Amino acid sequence: MPEVVISGASQVLAHVPSLARHGSKPRRELAKSEEVATQFTSSLRSFDDAVAYAANQAYVNALHPRDLPPRPWWGDAAADGASRWSRSGEIMPEGEFLGLLAGVDDFNLLTLSADAAARAAADLARHPLAKRLDLERVERAGGDVDAVAAEPGALSVIDSGAAFRCGELDDEALAAHVLLDNLAAKATATLALLHLLENSGIDPTSIDYVLGCGEEAIGDRYQRGGGNMAKAVAAAAGLTQASGADVKNFCAAPVPALVIAASLVSAGVFGRVAVVAGGSMAKLGMKFQGHLKNQMPVLEDGLGGTATIVEADDGSSPRIRLDSVGKHPVTAGGSNPAVMEALVVKPLASLGMPMTAVDDYATELHNPELTEPQGSGNVPERNYRTIAALAARRGDIAKDDIAAFVAERGMPGYSPTQGHLASSLCYVPHALDRLTTGSADRVMLIAKGSLFLGRVCQLSDGMSVMLERNQVSA
Repeated sequence: MPEVVISGASQVLAHVPSLARHGSKPRRELAKSEEVATQFTSSLRSFDDAVAYAANQAYVNALHPRDLPPRPWWGDAAADGASRWSRSGEIMPEGEFLGLLAGVDDFNLLTLSADAAARAAADLARHPLAKRLDLERVERAGGDVDAVAAEPGALSVIDSGAAFRCGELDDEALAAHVLLDNLAAKATATLALLHLLENSGIDPTSIDYVLGCGEEAIGDRYQRGGGNMAKAVAAAAGLTQASGADVKNFCAAPVPALVIAASLVSAGVFGRVAVVAGGSMAKLGMKFQGHLKNQMPVLEDGLGGTATIVEADDGSSPRIRLDSVGKHPVTAGGSNPAVMEALVVKPLASLGMPMTAVDDYATELHNPELTEPQGSGNVPERNYRTIAALAARRGDIAKDDIAAFVAERGMPGYSPTQGHLASSLCYVPHALDRLTTGSADRVMLIAKGSLFLGRVCQLSDGMSVMLERNQVSA
């Protein structure tokens, strides 16, 4: 089987406080109480605070998650030397992001005030990716925001000088807030892919195929969730020779997407495949009630984006071990130990490797500061303790070494949102750093998904795959 590698990865975050109230939970709950709505607005962070937030710095690969300072990360615990820019991407301010939204809007859905459009165009003209952006379209987005906001079904973005049209009044799949969700996912995925192209020097026309692994359900009343975000991103990023399709598996989709991409390259179907995902508007402010109750800022105020390039072995990039793919069969059961047995223990056992052969396990890397205040607990810590307990049961470590295993091979969660971006995908840039510098030999990416959320079946799902340092000894 020909070797396949990940040759590059990028990660971006758009700070969007004005859009946060349009997440699914805030959109439903803030309308019920003016007092809560006021408290929500007053608890939104500034751009500088979002940049200084240590977990966000880890997300854009400015520091490794094991180098995060002690919690809490919000408040006065700003990351030392925090910058908007990183070697893998950036944290983009909302004004520029609204301009980016306009730049990838093919149907004139978004209208900005003349001032907002002019500012966004001017700021984006100074952006390192300016030559890859449609600045004329950004400028043309300026118009009468009040008139658009007054249209039936339109959505007004408070305090941002923006309004968003609906597609069809009687089609819930083309409602304004759904189309905004879709466009925001397209914009963040496109931004990540453009950063990857810029940083790697890859010719956009050399990419044959794009796989999307986000959670947005693009479609209309007759094809709800039909897709295709991947090809939309390919077009926006100038990948003129590429086609694409989306992989859907709830939060678990990123790892199947990487495995499918690697399989296509290994089989010789395509030479270079990009795997992309944008942020989920629906998850903005998802846990805001817990944050407000604990006098915290609304931390779910950002939209992530990610892009990864998969291609034939170049002799130096980390390899994707297609002989070590872990799957979660129907009979595996949905308990956490059963899931980890299928996704971690079995693929390593098939290779004759102990669980200590993996240096980094990247599982659901939810930021606990997002989830704990609302009662969801520390998801990564729970997963790592399960993996360590399985290693002890297998005899790969002593029971007394469980805590050390968690500390050395796990890491704090830091994803700015729940969902597909947190399901190990956000660790790929860190994994490439570790595997190319020789500080790690193997990284396992583990993704899980809750299929029961769709009310079609009671199952969970998941998949894992191992990345390995090129030329590493067996």
